[in-house]
Amino acid sequence: MGFCIKISADHDGRRIDKVIRAIYPNVPLSALMRALRKGEVILDSKRARAPNVRVSGGQELCVPWGVEEEAIKAQDVDEEPGRINKLPEISYIYKDDAVCIVNKPADLLVQPDVKGGDSVITRVWATFGRGFQGFAPAAVHRLDRNTTGVLAVAMSGGALRELELFFKERRIIKTYLAIVVGNAPASGDIQAPLLKDEENNFVSVDEKGKPSHTRFEKISGGNEYSVVSVELLTGRTHQARVHLAHIGIPILGDQKYGDVAANKEWRKFGVERPLLHSHKIIFPDKISDKLLLAVAGKCFTATPPDDMQKFLN
Repeated sequence: MGFCIKISADHDGRRIDKVIRAIYPNVPLSALMRALRKGEVILDSKRARAPNVRVSGGQELCVPWGVEEEAIKAQDVDEEPGRINKLPEISYIYKDDAVCIVNKPADLLVQPDVKGGDSVITRVWATFGRGFQGFAPAAVHRLDRNTTGVLAVAMSGGALRELELFFKERRIIKTYLAIVVGNAPASGDIQAPLLKDEENNFVSVDEKGKPSHTRFEKISGGNEYSVVSVELLTGRTHQARVHLAHIGIPILGDQKYGDVAANKEWRKFGVERPLLHSHKIIFPDKISDKLLLAVAGKCFTATPPDDMQKFLN
């Protein structure tokens, strides 16, 4: 039995896949995409088969999942045992009615991949409940499971729409720290198209891929490894990992795109993931949403985890 709801003004103009994920955070992404492909998602009596369909406030959205799987209320998160696992706790850098800035630990998903799964969003709900006027907290951008650091979570519909626009227009500056194998150049500008193999979740440099642009500056290091600051001017999957590997300085600990020998050697010293950390996020000065004015022009920094500190020190 399916369930129909009325789209709130908070979701006006958003992609239908993002709206469904916000309302049904426990439905796996694979199940969502399958429902879209099979025509089981209905928007105002019409089948919505594409994830990029835009919705409007007031429309009726029907999905194939029952009401019991509707968006988790804050009290449900608190009362369900086992929802928060034993991964490191999230450090909260900043929180107001519009946005929550967290320092994401490694091995924690941004969104749950199974019903009842642990994630950043699950923990934000458990800690703060729903956001402004009952809005369900939603991640504004992505970080891979094993990437640590700054992540912005919207706590109101207006903030979500404006922050998503800022990311799309590259008005938010986000920099990463990476530990790479070898002696990195003083700086670099990498423009190489990236093509994703969806089935194998593997990205490669390919002329058939999407335009991708990365800049970096060396902070320290020598022949064995270097610390670099990375800015992603586009937001492709695994972009920093693939681009840095492409120019011969792969991220240490990266089992998919990295240096096999170096990864094996440093694993003895506790390097068990790609050493990539979302370090800083800077918001633009000009912001229209009133709830976001408190973060206008501000920079938030996330402390790197212990597995990177040995290199930074």
